[in-house]
Amino acid sequence: MENILFLDLETVPEHESFEALSPYVQELWEGKTRNLRKDEVGPAEYYERAGIWAEFGKIICLSVGFFSGMGSTRTFRLRSYTGPERDILTAFSELLNAHYIGPRKYLCAHNGKEFDYPYMARRMLILGLPLPEKLNLFGKKPWEIPHLDTLELWKFGDFKNYTSLKLLAHVLGIPSPKEDIDGSMVRDVYYQEGDLGRITHYCERDVVTVAQIFLRLRNEPLLTEDQIIHV
Repeated sequence: MENILFLDLETVPEHESFEALSPYVQELWEGKTRNLRKDEVGPAEYYERAGIWAEFGKIICLSVGFFSGMGSTRTFRLRSYTGPERDILTAFSELLNAHYIGPRKYLCAHNGKEFDYPYMARRMLILGLPLPEKLNLFGKKPWEIPHLDTLELWKFGDFKNYTSLKLLAHVLGIPSPKEDIDGSMVRDVYYQEGDLGRITHYCERDVVTVAQIFLRLRNEPLLTEDQIIHV
């Protein structure tokens, strides 16, 4: 367990509004989403969802957690990176390069293989940052990829099944902390309220939930609040 870095990230559209994009990027956005939008939804209105695409979004918070100690001395240490996206990804890369090198070190996220891991790698390349070993998959065989995914573990080979983090936590009996926002609200909280603290708290709670799910899948005792430490 001490060899796994649990993580979650929060993303928003790269600009606050569709109108802030250059005409050429507006055209690219319209083309990207043409087959996704319903007929009554225009590209400007649909832009509020742009944060889910690395080509049109950006990372505003990246939270990580890792286990330390065993048994009664076990703790789960949380750390968050916020600020300019380049600084977030640079600090995250430094963490990976310092402590998560080698074949027995892993990353773990919920739906991470479809979202978190490729999103971070794409944004690093867009920003001209070098990929750390744990995100550089070029030339690696499937069994060499150091990515764990609680959604994939829960599928048990059933590729047509999708289960949200909130639903999976519920069915596994993991207590859900009271939260004042959800993922659909992050854009508005960031651009309209400027409250990065609320977003960071939400992101950290998701990291804890991913770790709790991983423990349940291993039939191990859940974390208690006093075992969760911010560093």
